[in-house]
Amino acid sequence: MAVIDQYFQHLVATGGSDLHLSEGQPPKIRAHGAISPISDGILEHATLDYMLREICDPNAYERYLQKGDLDFAYEMDVQSRFRCNYFKQNNGLGAVFRLIPTKIKTIDDLGVPKTIENFGDLRSGLVLVTGPTGSGKSTTLAALIDYINRTYARHIITVEEPIEFVHNNKRSTLSQREVPIHTPSFADGLRASLREDADIVLVGEMRDLETISLALTAAETGLLVFGTLHTNNARKTVDRLVDVFPSDQQSQVRTMLAGSLRGVVAQLLLRRCDTEGRVAVNEILVSTPAVSAVIREGSTQKLYDIITGGKEHGMQFMDDAIWQKMLAGQVSPLEAYMKAIDKSRFRAALPPEHAELGNSGGSASKD
Repeated sequence: MAVIDQYFQHLVATGGSDLHLSEGQPPKIRAHGAISPISDGILEHATLDYMLREICDPNAYERYLQKGDLDFAYEMDVQSRFRCNYFKQNNGLGAVFRLIPTKIKTIDDLGVPKTIENFGDLRSGLVLVTGPTGSGKSTTLAALIDYINRTYARHIITVEEPIEFVHNNKRSTLSQREVPIHTPSFADGLRASLREDADIVLVGEMRDLETISLALTAAETGLLVFGTLHTNNARKTVDRLVDVFPSDQQSQVRTMLAGSLRGVVAQLLLRRCDTEGRVAVNEILVSTPAVSAVIREGSTQKLYDIITGGKEHGMQFMDDAIWQKMLAGQVSPLEAYMKAIDKSRFRAALPPEHAELGNSGGSASKD
């Protein structure tokens, strides 16, 4: 048993999601959204260096010491797998470990809209799952891939950094590739998938021009491509994809995106007030002729009206999803206000002790 496993066992036993280890600080865990120390002892360099080395490939650890960052996965036992990120900080070494559930939840288990499952029925195009770090994007995508795996006989290739959820072959055949172990980059893995008889490709992160360009091309040529971005809603997602390209290419990119985009699922996690834990809320954009037209024109501000008027297509605006969770008593008015896009809508619901928040600023734009 590795020395660090004692911390992982504590994390699992207390229902935490993340373990934080930093030189010069006590060990801490995040549970139900809040971070707190689990002991008074300060982590010294030699101790933390030993723990981090013990569970890491020696060559990868040397690469971390040189470059200052490293991502990989570690399996403590068959029930406990962790996404590991090593980094350097002002006091020395640091690391954060995210507990990855070994049982893949279904769309129903997650309590997210059933519409999301429909994206798994597509044969081609681009579907984006977006949200800030720690918003459950990987969990939702894993549920979607598992739905396809159970329902269809397809070849699914995932390109991830690191591999989080491990899928066993059911009706589909899965090839899971990890950056940089199995392929040097997301772009290289995506480019290779075009020659590997893939039906579906999941790209763990679309963060540069080359990867985004390849994803659009793959979607246009008949693959179903799932990707993630760190954007909070559908309009920002479309704008981000276009803005990555030089200005003289953006008109062509809008045309490509208008033809290939099938949907955007934006996700946030809100802290619950009725029980421990957090609840997911989603904005959902489903491609229609109207959506394609506004993308082609570059009039993404019109997406707000299309989403709010597109309920029959399964569309949902983020603030409407937050509002419903608040009315259901699952999240507090304060939590709803803090996560909302148009805060003026939630201002009247704030309790008196937080009324000054509602008076301190105007509403956010509907983007």
